[in-house]
Amino acid sequence: MKLRVPATHSDTARESVIGRTGEPRSVLELTYESGTIRVSGDLPSDLPGVEYDRRSQTGRAPAYRYADLRSALDDREVAYEDHVCSLPSLSLSTAYDLRDYQQAALDAWREAEDRGCLELPTGSGKTVIGIAAMVALGTPTLVVVPTIDLLEQWQRELQREFDRPVGCMGGGEQRVEDITVSTYDSAYLRADELGDRFGLVVFDEVHHLGGKGYRDVARLLAAPSRLGLTATFERPDGAHEAIADLVGPLVQRVSVDELAGEHLADYDIKRLEVSLTPDERDRYEEHQGTFTDYLKQSNIQLRSGSDYQELVKRSGNDPAAREALLAKQRAREVMMNAQRKVDRLATILDRHREDRIIVFTAHTDLVYRLSERFLIPAITHETGASERREILERFRDGTYSRVVTANVLDEGVDVPDANVAVLLSGSGSEREFTQRLGRVLRPKADGGRALLYELVTEETAEERVARRRR
Repeated sequence: MKLRVPATHSDTARESVIGRTGEPRSVLELTYESGTIRVSGDLPSDLPGVEYDRRSQTGRAPAYRYADLRSALDDREVAYEDHVCSLPSLSLSTAYDLRDYQQAALDAWREAEDRGCLELPTGSGKTVIGIAAMVALGTPTLVVVPTIDLLEQWQRELQREFDRPVGCMGGGEQRVEDITVSTYDSAYLRADELGDRFGLVVFDEVHHLGGKGYRDVARLLAAPSRLGLTATFERPDGAHEAIADLVGPLVQRVSVDELAGEHLADYDIKRLEVSLTPDERDRYEEHQGTFTDYLKQSNIQLRSGSDYQELVKRSGNDPAAREALLAKQRAREVMMNAQRKVDRLATILDRHREDRIIVFTAHTDLVYRLSERFLIPAITHETGASERREILERFRDGTYSRVVTANVLDEGVDVPDANVAVLLSGSGSEREFTQRLGRVLRPKADGGRALLYELVTEETAEERVARRRR
């Protein structure tokens, strides 16, 4: 417990304890309770996030407003007893020497009062910045990650760096230590229970926090210091605004081009256009026509992701809308799995026999087709964890020189060095494109350039998306 009394001797400070009439008044008390901060005593008006709770006759605020609440009380010179976070000081050190851009990112976060998000490319060492933040603050820390692979990677790195027990929540474990790594799912289940246990929370791949369920992880934690790490902060659905409220705004952005050539490999992007076969063209136009005809008949314009979501909602009780969406999906499958993409891939694989290649697709069925045709190891969501680790290890040691995958290696997996990526198909989003490019940007031992091929079908929606991104 901490009794925080203003250091000044102003009338405001005196009245916060004694009151204008000379009668002693109750000092405010802040306590943590199931994801909220309870404020007991004579409540000042307009405290950030605080609402009066008639049941307990106290004020209550969401736990994530704890830092704002303390700041408001300090600014008003109001004395209060702080029972929320009585945390030990940790003596942490790191052997990492931050690169200039890493130090600049950490400095920007510290200047933002230890709250905010950092956007840096895949392979630029975001984990190292997270570790440096933990060392700088020396407070119990929770690291939240989206996948078991990242959970294991962070746990290994922190154990090696700090030589102390590292807790784990996820993958069958529920062990809490002063330094703990958790999946978003496990943190969601236990955030109200552990909300006063940590002074710093690090959200890796923080864009996941934009999901409505996961937002509660940040809401229920009282940790005053918050760091978000990502290669792609902004979300098409606008949910990054909620992230900025819960974690802090984007305080530093470092682009791929700023690091290419010195800290990341120089790279080239080649967009190759292929045509649909006559049969594929007929099927594509038929399905796409069904979709566009429905939009015209219904006077619907798709100008944003929210417009598309409204169409999805309408399909729940409108058979014609449902058929239009199914037709759109069929058109996408024709477009993304075009036979001439596969033929062009054969040429690329032959041209790059001596290179290390990752092939990305949007559909699992195509992964298995390519795996069988070109004898390439396949990694999909159906691939077991042990098999995936074995494939990646063989890719790392050179036994395999190429792998093919559908979405699984976009983020959250420690992928061995490769220098060529082939994008046969995908969602078309800027985030996905950036993540896949990042998989070949680690600096090469020979100083060579990375190369990304993007295969696009002519005169389709895919071509328009690629042109817009360019």
